[in-house]
Amino acid sequence: MPNAKALLVPHWTPEEARGAVISRIVHLNAHRAPDSMPAQPWWTNLAPDFALQSEHFHLRPWDRLRVEATAVFDVVARTWASTMLAATAIPLGYRPHMLRQMQRDAAFYKSIADQRDPHVFFADPPHHVHVERAPAHGTFFDPMDGVCEDLSFESPFVPVNPRLRPAYSGKGRNRTAHLRYFRHHGGNRPTVIAIHGFMADIYALNEWFFAVPWFYEMGCNVAIFTLPFHGRRQSILSPFSGHGFFSGGVGRVNEAFAQAIMDLRIFINHLEDTYGIDRVGATGVSLGGYTTALLAAVEPRLRFAIPNVPVVSIPDLLLEWEPIGLAVRALLRSSGVSLEELRHMMAAHSPLTYRPVIERERLMIIGGAGDRLCPPKHPKLLWDHWGRPRIHWYPGSHLVHLDKGHYLKQMALFLSDIGFLDVPMGRKRRWLNNQ
Repeated sequence: MPNAKALLVPHWTPEEARGAVISRIVHLNAHRAPDSMPAQPWWTNLAPDFALQSEHFHLRPWDRLRVEATAVFDVVARTWASTMLAATAIPLGYRPHMLRQMQRDAAFYKSIADQRDPHVFFADPPHHVHVERAPAHGTFFDPMDGVCEDLSFESPFVPVNPRLRPAYSGKGRNRTAHLRYFRHHGGNRPTVIAIHGFMADIYALNEWFFAVPWFYEMGCNVAIFTLPFHGRRQSILSPFSGHGFFSGGVGRVNEAFAQAIMDLRIFINHLEDTYGIDRVGATGVSLGGYTTALLAAVEPRLRFAIPNVPVVSIPDLLLEWEPIGLAVRALLRSSGVSLEELRHMMAAHSPLTYRPVIERERLMIIGGAGDRLCPPKHPKLLWDHWGRPRIHWYPGSHLVHLDKGHYLKQMALFLSDIGFLDVPMGRKRRWLNNQ
């Protein structure tokens, strides 16, 4: 079983080394595996059975046992989340009259995707948006040499589709963007923006998952961004966090991503204007990984982007989640919409539609070999689309990230390599010797 050292062997060319799989778990044939990214337009050329495909890994017996054991947790969580969505989002956002509206909007969103220019869908944010600051409460991590603040601002986002503007703007709580910011006193510190997953907006959970104390103690400021329709942005009558993201039909999903990108870029403006910070990068998990990959296609100021277990095609993902997969297939049949058309309608916000605006050397992907919520073929497809930057596979699932400490060190080494983070040489040597 190749380990990280074995993959970085001296006889590799520099081009091969830059595309190395930095992991104890590698794809079959590693960097020489066939490219899975189809020709553009991807929504037409991606295999119709993509949802049924699987990725294959070289696994030692111990890793195989861990991968298969942790995958069980994902299957249970996937079934629960799928049932919740099928029971609450489908009846609200995909009724017959809304499906007819979706088909009327199809040409609008398809024409945007056809241009493959992210600036058509993602408008540049205004500068000098007023940001409120308040001391954060209920945090597990209390920085000794800094502060933790809750930041908020009135989002100036206006839906791209004029038809949706009245209804979308009527979601009052969603109009306020929220972030939690852990920052050092004084100085221009590198800042990591962390983006949570679907239904996983709780700050305390994300403090732990994104290892906020660890990155903070290494000299970084860390911000946790709340996605639209999650947490304090969800409607009062929303049955669960994130419900509104998917319950308003395809147009709502499209516009929610456009708003997420604008709100994130407003926050980056605020960091520059208020604190003079000039080193900002993003990482996110699951839906947040998708958003991170999308931000990398729009925001050139990012010093890095590290999607963690990212989705790349939401329509294909939903076909794997039962029982909502059954409901989606039934809706497609009843409305006469093909899978290709549904992909096309949602391609305006897919990272597969656009090229990243930052260099490949500043991109890294993390995937779980046992992930059953966002199967490995999704990170693999993004890896191929991005020209095969660094990628790390851990022996765990979407919910259970085994060997997390190992990939956190790989992230830190990556950030050190690109000049974002200063890791002492002695610490680097210890990490490399312990791989």
